[in-house]
Amino acid sequence: MSAKTPSRLEKILDSGQLAVTSECGPPRGSDPEAITKKAEMIKDHVDAINITDNQTSVTRLSSLASCIHLKLMGLEPTLQMVVRDRNRIALQSDILGAASFDIHNILCLSGDHQVFGDSSQGQNVFDLDSMQLIQTVRLMRDEGKFLGGDDIKRPPKMFVGAAANPFADPFEIRVPRLAKKIAAGVEFIQTQCIYNLDKFELWMKQARDRGLHEKVYILAGVTPFKSAGMAKYMKNRVPGMDVPDEVVKRMAGVSKENQPEEGVNICVETIQRLKECEGVRGFHIMAIEWEEKVPEIVERSGLYPRPKDL
Repeated sequence: MSAKTPSRLEKILDSGQLAVTSECGPPRGSDPEAITKKAEMIKDHVDAINITDNQTSVTRLSSLASCIHLKLMGLEPTLQMVVRDRNRIALQSDILGAASFDIHNILCLSGDHQVFGDSSQGQNVFDLDSMQLIQTVRLMRDEGKFLGGDDIKRPPKMFVGAAANPFADPFEIRVPRLAKKIAAGVEFIQTQCIYNLDKFELWMKQARDRGLHEKVYILAGVTPFKSAGMAKYMKNRVPGMDVPDEVVKRMAGVSKENQPEEGVNICVETIQRLKECEGVRGFHIMAIEWEEKVPEIVERSGLYPRPKDL
């Protein structure tokens, strides 16, 4: 793809194997055990662990500090970084901070608007957008330069990722937007969670028609439902989410105590179908506060054991 980094995730993708990533949300407090316990549950079943960055605009333990805790456990973290809260000085500073701990994966994001969170009066920054953040990391890594033009001593060596939502409106700009992120320098993509498989496969077909699947590693995002209520909520209340009626009906069609198992079944079936989709290079499993299910999902999907020596 580009200048090689020490990222284990990049090496797995380069080797042609399907990658598996997951994510952990930091706590609303300073106890690192909230992160390390989650990571302990999933560490043998994934190649890298994303740490969210004040997701849903709610104040939490910082992504960078949480990534350092994972690094100290001998794991491979992926630093999520949103442009909502920091200007270009702080963004570049935090990139260097991560690099100083040899954190080798970064996911560049816009971030949810602060009106959704616990500090609706807070100022959003958006000095750079997510595309410019991708360009910034690539400039710092490949050219060894700050945005201001000065040289960096020991530039960051980061594998650069971003998110894509194949389901947001209008659908016709989804693939051109992916192409723009690739032009900006993104190397891997993690998608929004997929429930409408037909629509996702159409997005992938349009991406293949433009040869984009050969220019970026695409990891398909999946999230298991815990209940029919969660399926209905995500269908009706979460912007940019596409949950077909038949999926909601399937979840509602089993008894309450069996709904968590059915949610895992749907997740496993999704992975098994998308393993056959050309251009899907791995899976990003977002088991929101349900990390204990990740090993079962990975094993039942035929994605275990994970590669050890690369």
